[in-house]
Amino acid sequence: MRKRERSETANEGAADAPQSKAIAKHPRKAMYRARAHSNPFNDNTTFDVPVHPEQVDWSEHYPERCSKPGETSTSGQQQHDSLVRFADVGCGFGGLIVKLAPLYPDKLMLGMEIRDKVAAYVCERIACLRREHPGQYQNISCMRSNAMKYLPNYFRKGQLEKLFFLFPDPHFKVANHRRRIIQPCLLTEYAHIMAPGGWLYTITDVPELGEWMRSKLEAHPMFDPVPEEELEADPAAGLLAAASEEAQKVARNEGKTFRAVFRRRESPREL
Repeated sequence: MRKRERSETANEGAADAPQSKAIAKHPRKAMYRARAHSNPFNDNTTFDVPVHPEQVDWSEHYPERCSKPGETSTSGQQQHDSLVRFADVGCGFGGLIVKLAPLYPDKLMLGMEIRDKVAAYVCERIACLRREHPGQYQNISCMRSNAMKYLPNYFRKGQLEKLFFLFPDPHFKVANHRRRIIQPCLLTEYAHIMAPGGWLYTITDVPELGEWMRSKLEAHPMFDPVPEEELEADPAAGLLAAASEEAQKVARNEGKTFRAVFRRRESPREL
């Protein structure tokens, strides 16, 4: 009987071991299946949207960096900027912000993703990184939202220093070009939430979309192209074609990428 009890106990321990080990594992993409693209004009919002940026409780995203609204900041929180400064629109599986986190430890970064399952994956990925590396990755987070509609609801005027658009949906059909994330009217909105001197990054593997984004930025009075020598010295620019999962897919297929990086002007350029 004792042997049987020992055997049962051992079997129970063996059964528990994989479970405890699984807790430390990173999420698997296969468990977060989602469509490749989503129509940003579908009015099926199932997430809360703040009326204005002051309503956002950033402590839910950065508990060690931000205090709850109305609460006094701790000494550790006061040492850091409590405003999000980098935003990755359409962040996918979070590859870029994960790479940027240790490069800019004093900057809060937010990935924004319209697909609910993909956003949930990124949140779980960040949670796992925080558990594995105590004190690190506290400066990145992800939320589900529709950036074509709600960016000013999250960010104040002149808040963002870097704004990323990596491998956005090309929307090939002419009738769907209005769904593209780089549009003249949207660029005006981006200029509003960006700090003077802030950088807007775009990259794609679709030649026609690359030309579209560059031409729209060149024509806008609030943006100027960043010289190539400055891009070579910028760590973030060097990650555009390598950090995200989509970028890695393009690299594996030996595809070509088209990068365009622009700086937000202090005042509008005369047209």
